[in-house]
Amino acid sequence: MSFDMNLGLGMSSLGGGEDNNYDVVIIGGGPGGASAAIYTARADLRTLVIDKGLTAGALGITGKISNYPGVPGPVTGAELVEIMRQQAESFGAKFITDKVVGVDISGERKMVMAGTGAFYAKVLILATGSMGRTSVVKGEEEFLGRGVSYCATCDGAFFREQTVAVIGNNDEALEEALFLTKFAAKVHLVVPTPELKAREVLAAEAKSHPKIEMQLGTRLKEIVGNGQVAGVRVHPRDGEEQTLPVTGAFVYLQGGKPITDYLMEQLETQPNGCLLVDKEMQTSVPGVFAIGDLLCTHVKQAVIAASDGVIAAVAADKFINGRKAIQNDWK
Repeated sequence: MSFDMNLGLGMSSLGGGEDNNYDVVIIGGGPGGASAAIYTARADLRTLVIDKGLTAGALGITGKISNYPGVPGPVTGAELVEIMRQQAESFGAKFITDKVVGVDISGERKMVMAGTGAFYAKVLILATGSMGRTSVVKGEEEFLGRGVSYCATCDGAFFREQTVAVIGNNDEALEEALFLTKFAAKVHLVVPTPELKAREVLAAEAKSHPKIEMQLGTRLKEIVGNGQVAGVRVHPRDGEEQTLPVTGAFVYLQGGKPITDYLMEQLETQPNGCLLVDKEMQTSVPGVFAIGDLLCTHVKQAVIAASDGVIAAVAADKFINGRKAIQNDWK
């Protein structure tokens, strides 16, 4: 597939000179992209990372992380990403802040179009993650990192013997609610629809758990508090609005769609929009790899995305240099 991607940029931006030619271009500088950059740069591959900014991704807006291996917490998501970025830069990786608007992956040399111009690479590693919802609940942004969370696995331990709410109606919401029962004294599961839409085995486990109180057919109206979350205001379908006293609100409303618009349907996907990859993270196009939330990984953790990034980087080195295997790096 080939198409016109000039997009109003000057022809000097499209020339493919030495300054914009790389072995590897990584789109997305979160934990997956930064980890990939550490490995590709250390393998002496000329590496460029194009990222929208430290706080653009899911990790970047996380207020407190205490479970990333080797990094004594708590640290913010932005701080953790910055540590990874500095490590990658120490090996020669280059980071720029820009937005990718399109790619052409039809030939051996891949082209990436960004606001500042065109970049070319032998290999692309896609690490753009998934997008949040276009609308948020009142109080959600205000209390993000102060009781509002999108990751029970990350933050559940901070809510020992407390009452929390989980809002959502999918597998992830129920899995996280069940996980929170390890720490919380009580979990309100606020479900917007009258029936659960998660897998039957998860629904059955959640319904029977003594710590989980179901709030079916109930809409979240507002997250309230004073500096910290103190409650969630909800409206049952067949009742009056009420405020549930909680200290944590874990929001899993729909909106985790992989960010793939810039790919213009050049890669094979699953029905849910997630990219298809092989065991080395390579997509349906040779030399194009995808990692992290683009794969709709079952466990959404920074360390999983970082692992994906390492696998893709090792495979990228093999792809570029024609190796059948990579040399071990733990001597």
